[in-house]
Amino acid sequence: MSTTTLALRRVAIDTYHENVAYLHRDCPLYRAEGFQALTKIAIDSDHRTPLIAVLNVVDDGAIIGTEELGLSAQAFALLGLAEGAPVRVRQAELPHSMAAVRRKIAGERLSAEEFQAIIRDITAARYSKMEMAAFLVAAAQNGLDREEVLDLTRAMLDSGERLDWGRPLVVDKHCIGGVPGNRTSMLVVPIVAAHGMTMPKTSSRAITSPAGTADTMEVLARVELSPEELVHLVREECACLAWGGTARLAPADDLLIAVERPLGIDSQGQMIASILSKKVAAGSTHLLIDIPVGPSAKVTRMGDAVRLRKQFEYIGGRMGLTLEVVISDGSQPVGRGIGPVLEARDVMQVLRGDPDAPLDLREKSLQLAGRILEFDPQLRGGEGYAVAREILDSGRALAKMERLIAAQGAQPTAFAPGPLLFSVCAEEAGVVIDVDNQFIARLAQLAGAPMDKGAGVDLLKKVGDRVAQGEVLYRVHAQFQSGLDFATAHTRTASGYRIGSVAHLLQTFDTL
Repeated sequence: MSTTTLALRRVAIDTYHENVAYLHRDCPLYRAEGFQALTKIAIDSDHRTPLIAVLNVVDDGAIIGTEELGLSAQAFALLGLAEGAPVRVRQAELPHSMAAVRRKIAGERLSAEEFQAIIRDITAARYSKMEMAAFLVAAAQNGLDREEVLDLTRAMLDSGERLDWGRPLVVDKHCIGGVPGNRTSMLVVPIVAAHGMTMPKTSSRAITSPAGTADTMEVLARVELSPEELVHLVREECACLAWGGTARLAPADDLLIAVERPLGIDSQGQMIASILSKKVAAGSTHLLIDIPVGPSAKVTRMGDAVRLRKQFEYIGGRMGLTLEVVISDGSQPVGRGIGPVLEARDVMQVLRGDPDAPLDLREKSLQLAGRILEFDPQLRGGEGYAVAREILDSGRALAKMERLIAAQGAQPTAFAPGPLLFSVCAEEAGVVIDVDNQFIARLAQLAGAPMDKGAGVDLLKKVGDRVAQGEVLYRVHAQFQSGLDFATAHTRTASGYRIGSVAHLLQTFDTL
């Protein structure tokens, strides 16, 4: 290792869960040490654990000087030194666990120890995003058998902290996704917590969807809670609706999600390990999994849903969870709003008993909440739905949600639907026989969701509704003209809706 030091400099670039370092091409160490762009370097300083970062080479002296080492915003924060502090750089060693990744690329089965090594190296930032992508693609393409999924789940669980609430019954739910607008968690949590059951709901932000639970809850309240704040909130209110990224629960999962998002990878084995490791880490003892099935959902066939349910049940049982899986209707979006602000509107309408509240969102939330309430040994099987409905209709769920919002910190910004909008209308009269989940989700993303909270799609017609020619099917909201332009272009060749007759509608349902 060279003894030459460089002055540390913060480079204000968000590299999204990847440590990136910057050296000037004329830096004396650049050629002397044989560094190349996109190689990994180790950054050493006195009394600090070395930081591993991917090297970018800079030709502009305004960005980085020849005697400086630049670090991206995340890397600078992790290193924890002041600007100008002396640091040394060297070639980083290749993670030993990459040998296991190459074996998985070749289609071989990995051992529990190999998964532990891979996840340890990922958590320690020894993997670049390219190396993580190689692992994810290999696992998706060559598959993981159920023992490998179990080993991966345990490795991801061991990568971070674990919460222990000291209570025999801690419940949670998770939907595997693929259906836009499915914001049932924001209704289930206050219903269940109002009953007195503990439900610490930590959620991810959107991966491949227009909004995650955390994105939508952020319209109403702060979701980035410290571990201490999260624990205090749950002990006081029996629940939370928070982003899980700050709690260091299975942190390797967050790093892998950062790679999955741009690649659009969502392999079943990785998904099961991701969900169950987070739930066990959050201290859950009882878990409800929702698997929506539909022609344009993530799971398109009932047989695939049944196989996925069996995998969840096997891994969950081995992890010590009491787990129940429900297979639900994923034939179209749930609720009317797609995108954070519009979804938050739907949730609050249901909680307030607004006559305009979407009935499908209300009904699905009651069904799921009822199943979770039946984990309570004091309730008999079949009583959960009625109890959930009473909690919702009495206003107790609304009161609990208002307390959660206040306790987490009410959002000071009053978000509203994007002011730029256009409507998509029916080209013919008839009955709506299909709404394409993927098309509508993509449309909301192109409009700017979830980054632009007010962007999204407001559905005016759902499957089974009659429409006249020229009648509005949905409206697209955008915050900026670019989002509106992207979304408009997406609808020029298709609407995402199919219009037909009642006979076509019945035929469609028969195939689900």
